[in-house]
Amino acid sequence: MEKDWKKELKIYNALGGQKEIFEPLSGDFVGMYVCGPTVYSYVHLGNCRTFISFDLVYRYLKHLGYKVRYVRNITDVGHLENDADEGEDKIAKKAKLEKLEPMEIVQKYTLDFHETLDKFNAIPPSIEPTATGHIIEQIEMIQKIIDNGLAYVINGSVYFDVMKYDKEKSYGELSGRKIEELISGTRDLDGQDEKRNALDFALWKNASDAHIMKWPSPWGIGFPGWHLECSAMSSKYLGDQFDIHGGGMDLKFPHHECEIAQGTAANGVSPVRYWMHGNMLTLNGKKMSKSTGNTLLPGELFSGENDIMDKGYHPMVVRFFMMQAHYRSTLDFSSSALQAAEKGFHRLMDAVKLTENLPVGETSSQNVEELVASFYNAMNDDFNAPILVANLFEAVKYINAIKDNKASVSQKDLDLLTREMKAFVFDVLGLQSLEEASSGGTGKNTVEGLMELILELRQEARTNKDWNTADKIRDGLTAAGITVKDGKEGASWNLSE
Repeated sequence: MEKDWKKELKIYNALGGQKEIFEPLSGDFVGMYVCGPTVYSYVHLGNCRTFISFDLVYRYLKHLGYKVRYVRNITDVGHLENDADEGEDKIAKKAKLEKLEPMEIVQKYTLDFHETLDKFNAIPPSIEPTATGHIIEQIEMIQKIIDNGLAYVINGSVYFDVMKYDKEKSYGELSGRKIEELISGTRDLDGQDEKRNALDFALWKNASDAHIMKWPSPWGIGFPGWHLECSAMSSKYLGDQFDIHGGGMDLKFPHHECEIAQGTAANGVSPVRYWMHGNMLTLNGKKMSKSTGNTLLPGELFSGENDIMDKGYHPMVVRFFMMQAHYRSTLDFSSSALQAAEKGFHRLMDAVKLTENLPVGETSSQNVEELVASFYNAMNDDFNAPILVANLFEAVKYINAIKDNKASVSQKDLDLLTREMKAFVFDVLGLQSLEEASSGGTGKNTVEGLMELILELRQEARTNKDWNTADKIRDGLTAAGITVKDGKEGASWNLSE
């Protein structure tokens, strides 16, 4: 009987600040919500890392046998410039700059977001709702909060009453901030601010005549608050309380803190069981910043058309590199780090390919079950991808030793190792061979078909002792960056490092 690895999964819950055994609300069903992008510019690497981190979470939960409903929103209205209740809508501002309709901006950058994540082989979410598509749900949720006495209407806007909520619950429980400290850190109301308290945040904002994106509501013409959008969409598709909520570390306060307050105020229950946050990226040891020029878009990284990296790197190499740091740790991009990741990626892919043609013995010189267990133990420890990668490379050493007749493996153990290696490399880490990635992931691709034909022609030349032709084929492939290796089972090939 196979071990039930589900029971040992631990997740670091930001709400309590410690790892906890994962216990879903509804048996084998898991509800997961991740804050998606505000689509007013090209998606940057920091965003990509967050979504790739939660793609890993999604993949591993599915690998364990969970049925996961993964909801990731698109913010296409209401996200103001300073992430609070003042300034211009980021999308509307970009629309003015580019002389386009706001929805043209949304479409342009949503397509870029999808295309970029597709290159990283990220699985699309189960549902991808937009804020503008859920105005009715947001209005309904605001009304519930008003009816429960935790929001007030003034001049056509609706604000959440943080002080009143804090008396009943605890505002700041996720970030660990005390209400007194928050109050002391805010400016005094000067008589021109319509809020009762500076900590109160907008659920609905009254729109001026010049505001482009606005809708009718019971309180006047306006638009929803940024924090509210995620609360309305997550509760619609996952219920008043669900299992996992993810996002970048920068969203913990105030965005996620406000989500907790809104969900609790509207539905009487804290909305999320496990809060997860991905950490930031740095570039050559410094924070990524447009103002200093220390920034890099995914497309620039792939193509090599930038002044920071030594060359371009394939999306699969970049994804593999991201897996070498825990999602809660800072990750630094540099040429040397990516070069090392590229070499490691090729070693790993070569080893996986080798499992299909390894010599089989009567017994195994290594405990394969323990090796496989180390894969699960790593991921069950809060999705610890870097430890998983290290353990996979222990398997790589073993595979290469078998190939060189320095170790042995039984057929049963080889079947287990092959199955689990492929599962963790392809299904969990979400990696693809460069040939498969180039073909769009459609099984045996054009490159593999051509290589089979080329190696078959070379073998015919060798059989006929036409060494000149055989060597010419091999040398031509070498010049093209493809290494051919002759073995007892025939010739094999791989992309040169």
